[in-house]
Amino acid sequence: MVDWKISDGLTDYDTALAFMEARAEAIAKGEAEECVWLLEHPPLYTAGTSAKREDLREPDRFPVHETRRGGQYTYHGPGQRVVYVMLDLNRRGRDVRCFVRDLEAWVIATLGEFGLTGHIRDGRVGVWIERPDRPLTPSGLQAEDKIAAIGIRLRRWVSFHGISINVEPDLTHFDGIVPCGITEYGVTSLVDLGLPVGMDDLDVALRRQFDLVMETRAAACGRAG
Repeated sequence: MVDWKISDGLTDYDTALAFMEARAEAIAKGEAEECVWLLEHPPLYTAGTSAKREDLREPDRFPVHETRRGGQYTYHGPGQRVVYVMLDLNRRGRDVRCFVRDLEAWVIATLGEFGLTGHIRDGRVGVWIERPDRPLTPSGLQAEDKIAAIGIRLRRWVSFHGISINVEPDLTHFDGIVPCGITEYGVTSLVDLGLPVGMDDLDVALRRQFDLVMETRAAACGRAG
C-alpha cells in the first residue's frame, strides 16, 4: 500500500523536509506505509550535493535551502507540481540506478497522457522535451527544454525528495540559477507548450501511471515486496 497525500496551497519547505525525514524513518522501521506526497512550494531555490556557488546567479531573489539530495540547483514555486516519494527500496530492490530509471519512466509515461514525448539525456538529469520550433543550440544541437527535475536521497534504503514537473510556473524564476548546472538548454512547462493542463489533471495521470509503471516495473524486476 502506498499512501497518497495531496496538499492544497503552498507548503513551507522546512515543514516538508521534516515530514519526509520522519516518514522515511518510520517506513524504515516498518511503522508506516510508503508515501507519495503532491504539493506546491512558495518560490525558493534548493542546492543539491553537487551545487556550484557560481550557478546561483541571484542569491537574494528567493530563499535558498541547502539539501543533501543529489543534483545541483533547482527552483520550486507555485504552478510546479512537486512529487515527494518516500518509497522503500528494501522492498523494491536496493538498486539506486534502477530506481531513478523507474522514476524517469513514470514521468515520461505521465507526460505521454498529454501527448508529449519526454526524453532522458546522458549527462543531463531530468526529463526533456525536444523543441524543433527553436533554433539549434550554440553547439549545433537540437533545442530542448527541461520539463521535469529528479533528485532523491536515501536513508536506510528509503527514498525521499523526488520529482518536480512544471505545470504553469513563472519560468522567469528559473533565471536566478543555472538549473542543474546546464546553460545550453532552457526550461518549459505544460502550459508553455500550449497544453491546457491543470494540477488536478496531472495528479490523476501521475497516480494512474504510478500503478502502471512503478509497480509493474518493480514486479518485472522481481523487486516487489
